[in-house]
Amino acid sequence: MTWIKTVLPQDATGELKEIYEKTKSPHGTYDNVYISKSLRPKAILGHDTLYRGVLHNDDVTLPLWFLELVATYTSVLNDCLYAATHHGHNYRSLLGDEARIAEIDAGMEKDDFSGVFDGKELEFLRYTRKLTKTPGAIIKEDIEAMRAAGADDGEILEVCQCCALFNYSNRSLSGLGVDIGEDRVGFY
Repeated sequence: MTWIKTVLPQDATGELKEIYEKTKSPHGTYDNVYISKSLRPKAILGHDTLYRGVLHNDDVTLPLWFLELVATYTSVLNDCLYAATHHGHNYRSLLGDEARIAEIDAGMEKDDFSGVFDGKELEFLRYTRKLTKTPGAIIKEDIEAMRAAGADDGEILEVCQCCALFNYSNRSLSGLGVDIGEDRVGFY
């Protein structure tokens, strides 16, 4: 499951046990992404709080399938199979349009979404790529390009936070060798 020692949920006590219970999935399972942090329980809680704040709250205005696509694309760019599998399943389940999914997946495979998206969605994905691959190269004009394509600042923040969260998560997963193992794939 990971290259470092972990404490499995059935063996947890005290604070770790409480945090596992607070962060278990809606299916009642414990995800390997959190189990991998079991030696530092507050890191589990911090990751889960940020995850829920970015993707699962009433303030989010962009379609959830699109934010799940941002998560997936970030994970694909980072070669993080764990998150790309989970969140790829999520975006596909939420979108529910097989023909559209095939177009999007083909664009992701080619790393080129032109012709697949336009307007703010295309700019969001261009920004996601740049923020993932060359974060120090982000400039004010990148923000202005999203605005010119119709995005408001709240939407830009949502994409930025989703991409940033998954860059953190991908590096945490890959850095510890976390695999899918027995995880139930997808949230939905």
